[in-house]
Amino acid sequence: MLQIAFIAHDRKKDEMVNFVTAYEHVFDGHELYSTGTTGQRIMEATSLTIHRYMSGPLGGDQQIGSMVAQDELDLIIFLRDPLMAQPHEPDITALLRLCDVYGIPVATNIATAEILVKAIDRGDFGWRELVHKYKPGVDTQ
Repeated sequence: MLQIAFIAHDRKKDEMVNFVTAYEHVFDGHELYSTGTTGQRIMEATSLTIHRYMSGPLGGDQQIGSMVAQDELDLIIFLRDPLMAQPHEPDITALLRLCDVYGIPVATNIATAEILVKAIDRGDFGWRELVHKYKPGVDTQ
């Protein structure tokens, strides 16, 4: 089971909902997280259960960043709007930096998201399960 987070800027929320709806069968059975409105919209359109954090500008990006720093996420799908300035841009930059530091795959557009979801469907994320299995303090016997 993977821990997956969804984030979408306002003009990308419809695209995110359509994407998650199309791949609902892949996301089902995983632990799902999201920023506020994005998660609400996905739950309204699907049968998925999503743990929702605050909206991005109110700290949701930082909450998800904290999960990355605690090694509690395996993948982030973050549909960004590259044509619109975001008031919380430093939070976004910090989140993406944390993903680079901790080796967390992050898709910032629908093309990359599709490739990563196809990888999940094929079972190519088994390496993340090994990361969790051999975490310090986890009994491996």
